[in-house]
Amino acid sequence: MRVQEIANLVKGTVEGDKDLDIQSAASLENAGPADIAFVAKGKNGSGSRAGCLVVTADHSGGGQTLIRVKEPRAAFAQVVSKLHPPPPVEPGIHPSAVVAPDAKIGAGVFIGPHVSVGSGSRIGDGSRIGPGCAIGANVTIGAGATLHARVVIYDGATIGDRAILHSGCVVGADGFGFVLNGDRYEKFPQIGRVVLGDDVELGANVCVDRAALGTTEIGDGSKLDNLVHVGHNCRIGRHVLIVAQTGLSGGVVIEDYAVIGGQVGIGDKARIESRAVVGSGAGILTSKIVRAGQVVWGTPARPLKEYLQQLAHLAQLPALKKRLIELERKVAAK
Repeated sequence: MRVQEIANLVKGTVEGDKDLDIQSAASLENAGPADIAFVAKGKNGSGSRAGCLVVTADHSGGGQTLIRVKEPRAAFAQVVSKLHPPPPVEPGIHPSAVVAPDAKIGAGVFIGPHVSVGSGSRIGDGSRIGPGCAIGANVTIGAGATLHARVVIYDGATIGDRAILHSGCVVGADGFGFVLNGDRYEKFPQIGRVVLGDDVELGANVCVDRAALGTTEIGDGSKLDNLVHVGHNCRIGRHVLIVAQTGLSGGVVIEDYAVIGGQVGIGDKARIESRAVVGSGAGILTSKIVRAGQVVWGTPARPLKEYLQQLAHLAQLPALKKRLIELERKVAAK
């Protein structure tokens, strides 16, 4: 692919050899003369052997072919997708798959080995269902969706267009609902459902529980990393990022464009408002509200400035202890 074609794709401007043929994408460190790489904002790409670099508009480097754009990382992602598209899959249903007679399968769908598709389910045009997936009854999967190997979708769930579910995902399992009746716990029936919007991506082994009543929802464009758990009746907005090993208790609300770090624990019915950021390892107490745009850290979570101040104070404790011991010694000597 010629450099000028790449620049047209990412709406950038070229400096250098517009006709240079680029074969693949690579990191700055590993790129060669036929590769393209990107330089993050504030970084220096000098020393890279890449044939072409994607850089910011004000990048000061020279001596190589450059494509200048506003956001190099985002532009580079487009380039990678173009240079390294997923391998084509021939549409069709593998002979070992079991598809209910009344299931509706769209045009160009691939259904791999040992897949099961339940009664009344629908799979949209161009979707890819990997080996060993189990799709329950009355499930709706949109167009262009990808389910990697061994994804499980329980009855009644809805998966949006172009959604990507990685191996081991479980969507629609019962929420953790039990009622203490006398001296024993009895199950509270989980009769709700799960709805995933368009362009949602779930990492490997993500679990999204069905609602007890009503709907567990994940909005358009939201991305969940590996090993995230979403409890019953949670509502996650649009374009939310949730990093690995985070757990949401029942009834949590996360509004649009919020960012949740790794290993965060969120208590029942907490609310995280739009564009808030929750730092890695934080703990959000039950019914806590994190206000729009706020950055919080720690357990229990508190504003970042306050958290850093407390860390600084904790760091002074050994010196304070030493001073206290010395003062006690002096008082005792009088």
